[in-house]
Amino acid sequence: MRLLFLAVLRPHTGNAVTAQRIRDHLEAAGHVCLLKDALDYDSRLEVAELIRAAGAEAALALHAYRAGRLLRGHGIPFGIVFGGTDLNEDVNQGEKHRVMGKVLEEARFAVAFTESMRAAAGLQWPHAKGKIYVQTQGIATSPSTEFRWDTFLQRAEIAPRAGDVRVFLLVCGLRQVKDPLYLVDAFSEWHRQDPGVYLVIAGPEVDPVFTREVKAKVKSSAGVRLVREMPQEDLHAALRHCVALVNSSVSEGMSAAILEAMELEVPVLARNIPGNAAVVRHGATGLLFSDPQEFVQLAKRLVSDPTLGRDLGAGGRAYVGAHHGWRAERDTYQHLIRTLQAGASHQAC
Repeated sequence: MRLLFLAVLRPHTGNAVTAQRIRDHLEAAGHVCLLKDALDYDSRLEVAELIRAAGAEAALALHAYRAGRLLRGHGIPFGIVFGGTDLNEDVNQGEKHRVMGKVLEEARFAVAFTESMRAAAGLQWPHAKGKIYVQTQGIATSPSTEFRWDTFLQRAEIAPRAGDVRVFLLVCGLRQVKDPLYLVDAFSEWHRQDPGVYLVIAGPEVDPVFTREVKAKVKSSAGVRLVREMPQEDLHAALRHCVALVNSSVSEGMSAAILEAMELEVPVLARNIPGNAAVVRHGATGLLFSDPQEFVQLAKRLVSDPTLGRDLGAGGRAYVGAHHGWRAERDTYQHLIRTLQAGASHQAC
């Protein structure tokens, strides 16, 4: 079957990585999957032409608003995958909420990453409760064998101090919902007391205006560095050298970066929000903080207690192995696409 798959494909973002992984699952089942960036299309009319030109028989959208709205009214069966921002942020805006409700009326199925996301969607759109499935993200990491830590430190303008550099890596696209500046002041104060600790923020420049704010703040903050996005394989390799992966988001659907760090046995320090708390069990698979001061306290514990870091890393890896296998994810999406295939065949008759 020929499938159109719409998603927001900013390079090196969680949405792009997730979309590419789902595409691989579908192509492994023999489908032809045309993956397109939803941001390249301004109207459903443009997408109608794309469907016609591609000969698409069915479609899939990652993100109920940004991608899903473009699939309405074309007469082909489609499903959606909630991205996180749609349920956590867009749902609070009246027109976007209305549009997503219409999308869910037409969609044959919807996928949520967690039970709490499914429950939230069911409360907002009760008519869609019966078509929402839960499938966690499937994780498989592949660290680069050619990555050089000393080159990374140079790129981050960090001078080695006889092996005494300890890096906390915050991976995120530079946009307000990721709140990369949340910890900066508290971390800078700690760095002035302990010059060997650094917070490195790594990710693409998603919001140009906010990126300028981040750059200005980082430039004036001791112990905090900003680096551009890097290939996923290099990012995974870099994580292995860090004390912990950091997540300071205001909201999350399901952070792929957190799960990847867990799979790599790297401790996770995450802001205590529902999306993070759904995968990070405090003291077992990672650590959760509620404010910058608590973050520093927990970070200091990790620095002073290597055994804690090893235990959290082992717990995180065991959790990902038990709940985020890529094979289960593949089976789910291949099954759901077969339901679209049945719908396409019915329409053809």
